[in-house]
Amino acid sequence: MPEFTVFRGAQDGVPKKSTTKRPDQLVGDEVYVRVTASGVCGTDLHYLKSDMVLGHEGVGVVEAVGPGVKVLKKGDRVGWGYETDSCGHCGECVRGDETFCPERAMYGSAHPDQGSFAAGAVWREAFLHPVPDGMTDEDAAPLQCGGATVFTALYDARPNEVVGVLGVGGLGHLAIQFARKMGCRVVVLSGSDGKRDQALELGAHKFLAMKGARQEELERGLGGWRIARLLVTASAQPAWDTLLPLLAPKARLFPLSVSSGDLVIPYMPLVLNGIAVQGSLVATRSVHREMLDFAAAHGVRPVVQTFPMTEEGIKEALDRLDQGKIQYRAVLVPPQ
Repeated sequence: MPEFTVFRGAQDGVPKKSTTKRPDQLVGDEVYVRVTASGVCGTDLHYLKSDMVLGHEGVGVVEAVGPGVKVLKKGDRVGWGYETDSCGHCGECVRGDETFCPERAMYGSAHPDQGSFAAGAVWREAFLHPVPDGMTDEDAAPLQCGGATVFTALYDARPNEVVGVLGVGGLGHLAIQFARKMGCRVVVLSGSDGKRDQALELGAHKFLAMKGARQEELERGLGGWRIARLLVTASAQPAWDTLLPLLAPKARLFPLSVSSGDLVIPYMPLVLNGIAVQGSLVATRSVHREMLDFAAAHGVRPVVQTFPMTEEGIKEALDRLDQGKIQYRAVLVPPQ
């Protein structure tokens, strides 16, 4: 069986170089992809001590295909994200909501010997997404999860809708771009003024520094706007009692950052204004592919820092991510 290099989590929290074997003959719609770039996502930090191949923002080139592959061929560029399989037969799958399939295969809970921190990976064709021409591998990688996550929360946004983005980081800087290109009015909310210029350059119309600001100052900063859709991309929960008065009646909240704690929101403002809290997962396959096409057509590009896909490079990227020193997405590339 052919072997290829992978990087696994380890008990000491430092990724280790290892190998994974793939069958001599691929079966069904299996595809072997040579990895050319991998995004580094905050979720990867949760699995550093797990005995599994890390990474789920993969981009690469098709090297071999199984007998059941219908569309892809050797040399095609593809990407994959957080979900890599589902049953295909349940109600959720039939409706195109395979991200909620009871048998879904998600990063961290399935396929521990496959990942994007690797020289290659074997996945089903059905869960690989063509990378548009003109989009670099390094730009495509963070879109496979980060881009897919925020695009899902914005998918049904209307032009001129007021969209709030809380936090200017790995997710937030992509959400700003997508919302602006969709024709939305974009309000960025951040703890301080530190990222004001960057947020405005990315496409924000207004920027509110929340820390220490009085309610009337925030209201004045909005200039009469009310936020109809709020994407919470910051790692810490905001001061909801300050934030909720900025929302329009029947606004929707999308908590997008991964957290093990409880979401605690004042009860009566939620009820009296008909505000909805909408759980949101990564994109379905159809939305994922539309996201990639939209990004390519409208020039949505992540701001990336690249690191070599070596033990040292991966450790440095993850350490910097954990310390909040990445601006805004880390991408691993195979050493030349």
